[in-house]
Amino acid sequence: MTILRQPTRAGVRDAAAKLAQVVPPTPLYVAEIRGVPVALKAESLQPMGAFKLRGAWHRLTALNEAARRRGVVAFSSGNHAQGIAWAAKKLGIAATIVMPSDAPRSKREGTLALGAEVVDYDRATQSREQIAAQLAEARGATLVPSFDDPWIIEGQGSCALEAATQMVAAGLPSPAHVVVPCGGGGLAAGTALALPDARVTVVEPEGWDDMRRSLEAGWIEPVGPNPPPTACDSLQTPRVSPLTFDVLSRRGAEGVAVSEAGIAAAQRWAAERLRLVIEPGGAVALAALLTGKVAPAAGTLAILSGGNVDLDAYAKVLKA
Repeated sequence: MTILRQPTRAGVRDAAAKLAQVVPPTPLYVAEIRGVPVALKAESLQPMGAFKLRGAWHRLTALNEAARRRGVVAFSSGNHAQGIAWAAKKLGIAATIVMPSDAPRSKREGTLALGAEVVDYDRATQSREQIAAQLAEARGATLVPSFDDPWIIEGQGSCALEAATQMVAAGLPSPAHVVVPCGGGGLAAGTALALPDARVTVVEPEGWDDMRRSLEAGWIEPVGPNPPPTACDSLQTPRVSPLTFDVLSRRGAEGVAVSEAGIAAAQRWAAERLRLVIEPGGAVALAALLTGKVAPAAGTLAILSGGNVDLDAYAKVLKA
């Protein structure tokens, strides 16, 4: 019988040690929200603009030499794509990324600039998972999902460990409540493993809040038919995985959904108050705090998970 590997807190610690050797810690900002100091972890300032390089580095460095020679295949709207491309370039591994044809231009160009091959698909009519699996099988490559993978989850969890150390160094309470953007749940699940004593709240855009509904129901609930349009391209995951759901469910994580207006307002707030460029999907945790969907308290940590904006769309947000 094959025993599937499960993500562990020890794996998160291993990932954090690996990451510390290749990238410096991302900054931790402290800002008052509703009169309470809140820690804001700026993953938007990673070399490729998002937390995704954490899981990518942990996963690709776990491959043996034979697997590295055969390359990797991933699927992503942009941030996981760039994380895999960044790690693959550093390690000399060929990377192929299946990306939606409507992916933001900045993310597509960033992925190509890092040397990856991009294969387009139609988000509305084709399955990225099926296309990527077929490519990986045909090439003998390793398939690297964006969240449904124990190494990816552990790698993303290194963000929370890093932030916890920074909070204590800054004289703040240890993280008691972490507010996390959620698409497939890799970052949230890694956070839950990294900080077992902290409350975890996942945040999704309205209409795409399948993790919230799944946690409330006690079983996986996919996104409903005809979901509304959202600026959060990085959070358009139609169904979460058993791996991430199980971690979050066992930890008693909660979920909230935020509006498109609230997300845009959070992007403007980050630009004005923090001088940070945050993409829509990366701003949802901040939006939950600013709109009162999550009440800030001592020990609150929010993750600003990405900053790869479409410049035209971002300019419109700032002008609103």
